[in-house]
Amino acid sequence: MTPSIDPNGYPTSPAGFKAGAAYAGIKTYGEGKLDLAILASDQPCTVAATFTRNRLHSASVDVNRAHVAGNRAQAVVVNSGIANSSTGQRGLNDARQMTEWTAARLGIQDADVLVCSTGVIGHFLPMQQIGAGIDSITLDSGGGEAFARAIMTTDTRPKHGSVRFGPYTLGGATKGSGMIHPNMATMLAFLTTDAPVEPAFLQSALSAVVDRSFNLLSIDGDTSPSDTVLLFANGAAGGGTITADSPLAAEFVEALESLCVYLAKEMARDGEGATKLIEFTVRGAASVNDARTLVRLLSTSYLLKSAVHGADPNWGRVIAVAGRSGVVMSEPGVTASICGIRVFEGECPTEFDASAVAAAMRGDTVTIDVDLGVGSSEATGWGCDLSADYVSINADYHT
Repeated sequence: MTPSIDPNGYPTSPAGFKAGAAYAGIKTYGEGKLDLAILASDQPCTVAATFTRNRLHSASVDVNRAHVAGNRAQAVVVNSGIANSSTGQRGLNDARQMTEWTAARLGIQDADVLVCSTGVIGHFLPMQQIGAGIDSITLDSGGGEAFARAIMTTDTRPKHGSVRFGPYTLGGATKGSGMIHPNMATMLAFLTTDAPVEPAFLQSALSAVVDRSFNLLSIDGDTSPSDTVLLFANGAAGGGTITADSPLAAEFVEALESLCVYLAKEMARDGEGATKLIEFTVRGAASVNDARTLVRLLSTSYLLKSAVHGADPNWGRVIAVAGRSGVVMSEPGVTASICGIRVFEGECPTEFDASAVAAAMRGDTVTIDVDLGVGSSEATGWGCDLSADYVSINADYHT
């Protein structure tokens, strides 16, 4: 049975985590004007991470890669509004300064603090305001909601949740609405658990789950220079350390995947200008890589995304993407369905009711399924429709 997600959960839901946020004057847009936040554990954590593959990555990614090398951390400080990317040595110094100020505020080591920044690329951080903001933040176990709001940029709402496994809790919050096509993570995601987890297993579990969740999410085909997923395990709920061979190992991975899939879908629903969540499933593939390749291509087809926005049952746009994908397929065996209605098989359209498909596509969730007819591998990913609002949001984003 798939673990049940509590949509009212936060990164502070697991025992021993607290958070808080403030407005430091970095962001001139967004709900609540919160733009600076801290998430911290009462005790040192085992930490795992995945980062962007964008080679022109942000200063925070450089700092975090160094700090997580020892698989230990206790806090993360996050600002929204400015990405601190393409800012050279000054940006790197500023990111380090943020960890130092936060460490002093919490009474912990600089190396135990991670840092994330999200927003406009190529602008410098207002460090005097950030320093004052860090000093003003009050952390408590009820600060998860403020944390989730403070990390938002063009998001229309905070995205968060929690899940139980065994005697433990996993919590998380994400931000991301545009520039999402990560190939390893997605914008920013902060995950926590009060379970004690062995470092190597924590990292291998996170990497595998990210591949099956955030890596199969795309809003617009662009990969941010700031993409980061962090997973903190503080062991505050006690018990023996969970390793790959532990009885709870599979349950932990299942819970982590359920939470990450839920958060990925929440980001797709809140994609810039989105009115519909699209869930893409590719079955019958020769390999998992082929299935994932086609999912990513389907989720970034502007023609297909536009058709979904208009509730147009134009199955040809699905088949055209499959045909150009380069993945292995049996042409006579390829089938396609929209909202559960088979629209293509045997190299021909079926005698489907176009009005029924269009009616189904007018809902807030549209499913697109393709079977390649050559194997047993499959993958599921998520995206959203393409509306005129997406253009408006991004035409005005910087100015």
